Amino acid sequence: MINLSCPLPRPAKDRILLAHGGGGRLTNQLIEDVFLPAFSNAALNSRHDGALLSAGGARLAMTTDTYVVQPLIFPGGTIGDLAVNGTVNDLAMCGATAVALSAGFVLEEGLAMETLQTVVASMRDAALVANVPIVTGDTKVVDKGKGDGVFINTTGIGLVVAPTSIGPERIRAGDSLIVSGDLGSHGIAILSVRDGLEFEGPVLSDTACLWPSVNALFEAGIDVHCLRDLTRGGLSSALNEIATVAGVRITIDEALVPISDVVRGACEMLGLDPLYVANEGRFAVFVAEEDVDRALDVMRGQTVSAGALRVGTVYERASGIVTVRSRIGGNRVLDMLSGEQLPRIC
Repeated sequence: MINLSCPLPRPAKDRILLAHGGGGRLTNQLIEDVFLPAFSNAALNSRHDGALLSAGGARLAMTTDTYVVQPLIFPGGTIGDLAVNGTVNDLAMCGATAVALSAGFVLEEGLAMETLQTVVASMRDAALVANVPIVTGDTKVVDKGKGDGVFINTTGIGLVVAPTSIGPERIRAGDSLIVSGDLGSHGIAILSVRDGLEFEGPVLSDTACLWPSVNALFEAGIDVHCLRDLTRGGLSSALNEIATVAGVRITIDEALVPISDVVRGACEMLGLDPLYVANEGRFAVFVAEEDVDRALDVMRGQTVSAGALRVGTVYERASGIVTVRSRIGGNRVLDMLSGEQLPRIC
């Protein structure tokens, strides 16, 4: 995904200024103005975490992502396991179990072999946990100063096992919103290493494979309406994208959103809103109100979603907005950021 700067004036309709960032309003503008008109088709136009395809009677999902996180090794993970987990999780959000991955490496001249071995070993371990093979790949080397160590692209093919379609179009008024655990750890873990910051306690990235929790929901017979992993742009950006497509109003209760004391304190110190901070092992799920208690029981039975909580509700059809009920009882619109708080986060 191409990353964009904080809001800048556009001197002409066909001009977009590119810089670090992403996951916000300008990224969506880039998709709408450039990529969708050029490549428009039914699978792409759904704006899902992956494309849903049919081949030989099988329902398949396909997704791709490129990882440019800096630093390459951070508390709780590396760019390698991030690349595997991120792609497996995008397939999971489509209701698909990963069948195979590809891996493409852009290596910078001078990269330490020990660093590359650490990254590759973490990819191997993450793939073993997700029970998915890395079956093909590619390697390119660029001049020193042109690649920032290593960039990784992973593409995944998955088999759709969800019994019904999953997506924003299935969300309806009265649905409950569940998040799978505490938010913001990945972004703060990256920042702590990047800027040499120390907080009240250690913060580890939440990077993890989400499929066990998603699959458990299916096996329990929960009618899952929509899934979305909370990566770049955090909970806020994910909900804004969903609300826009679904044409509904989503309201979350700020007091119910799980955020650890360390992450909350770090965000207050740095002037960040944790609702916009990236996660790599958290997801949102929308279910009917009558299924919410059973869904919570199922999710809390899985390690990766043991901290699941109901945090919001879908209301009548509207122009696609997200609102927050504050701790003191007021309400505010939770808008999509024009850029992103922390660039190079995945």
